[in-house]
Amino acid sequence: MKLAILSRAPRSYSTQRLRTAALDRGHDVKVLNTLRFSIDLSGDEPDLQFRGKPLSDYDAILPRIGNSITYFGTAVVRQFEQMDVYTPNPAYGITNSRDKLRATQILSRHSIGMPATAFVRDRADVIPAIEMVGGAPVVIKLLEGTQGIGVILAPDIKVAEAIIETLQSTKQQVLIQRFVKESKGRDIRALVVGDRVVAAMRRVAKGDEFRSNVHRGGSVERVELDEEFESTAVRAAQIMGLKVAGVDMLEGRDGPLVMEVNSSPGLEGIETATKLDVAGAIIDYIDNQVAFPQIDVRQRLSVSTGYGVAELLVHGDADIVGKTIGESGLGERDITVLTLNRGSRVIPNPRNSHTLQADDRLLCFGKLEEMRGMIPTRRKRRHRVKKLPKQPIHGED
Repeated sequence: MKLAILSRAPRSYSTQRLRTAALDRGHDVKVLNTLRFSIDLSGDEPDLQFRGKPLSDYDAILPRIGNSITYFGTAVVRQFEQMDVYTPNPAYGITNSRDKLRATQILSRHSIGMPATAFVRDRADVIPAIEMVGGAPVVIKLLEGTQGIGVILAPDIKVAEAIIETLQSTKQQVLIQRFVKESKGRDIRALVVGDRVVAAMRRVAKGDEFRSNVHRGGSVERVELDEEFESTAVRAAQIMGLKVAGVDMLEGRDGPLVMEVNSSPGLEGIETATKLDVAGAIIDYIDNQVAFPQIDVRQRLSVSTGYGVAELLVHGDADIVGKTIGESGLGERDITVLTLNRGSRVIPNPRNSHTLQADDRLLCFGKLEEMRGMIPTRRKRRHRVKKLPKQPIHGED
């Protein structure tokens, strides 16, 4: 396999470990500075140049895109994708995970446990938002902060309001998040590769520091995850569209709470804590995928005129509930079920004998008009009514 590691830090621990792991396995590997690429759209086919010269052929890339070059870095990754070069982390996955608000919005749709979060812009909405997430103390996060930078714990509403107003005055966008007291100073980092967690560690903050990042002096220890934590980490990475990811979770009273999904996780802390060859697991996964790559089904199949891919939800009152796929009439309507999702269980290429249940999600390929007819009228969302504490009027005692 010929592999390119896209990195601006060739001497960093993570880049060196990945390079060494690839070389040890007999692969041809180069570390290429992401900023030295030129995207060539002048010819008949998409192409790239590196340092002003035509780029040689690669089987795969491993993006290590820094936060400060997300836009250009993902454009380079996207160009590699257009050239049919395999990447475990596509451009859309990196972009989704890099924006904390976007990531939270995406994960919240898939029943992933997360700390209660709010996002507001107007000053008048700040205090109601703080109450919405459970009241002070609250955690205030910059949307694009990394390594614990831009994460602030506000002990009371007045302090939180002042911090948010100050940050917004400098054109910074912030999230307001519930402070999970039972996890103060501790979190879990799970390193996901493909569809499994290859290593996990617990990070513990130093002293009174509530941020447990290693870059902030936190200590690390190996941890064995139970099934709930492991499946949550894998699902979060998959939902983001990432095959290599560091998933950070808090240990809440009711189970794991996902804080962040990192598309370029550092390897030094987790390899030191676990004594596992995480870099080798990443290289092995990429090698296996180059031999048998996954494709974007929605993109590839939707080019057929009148055909496409859609996800159908089986509502409880649907007439196909209790019937098998073979009895459902989908086949007669030229609709093929590619995958059946039932809760956290995924059944690829389900047999016609599978019985459909309420709330099943079916990823289907077929005639778009037929599938549109199966989508019921959207139900109106019930609005939650929350009674907020009465705010004192200025001048009241």
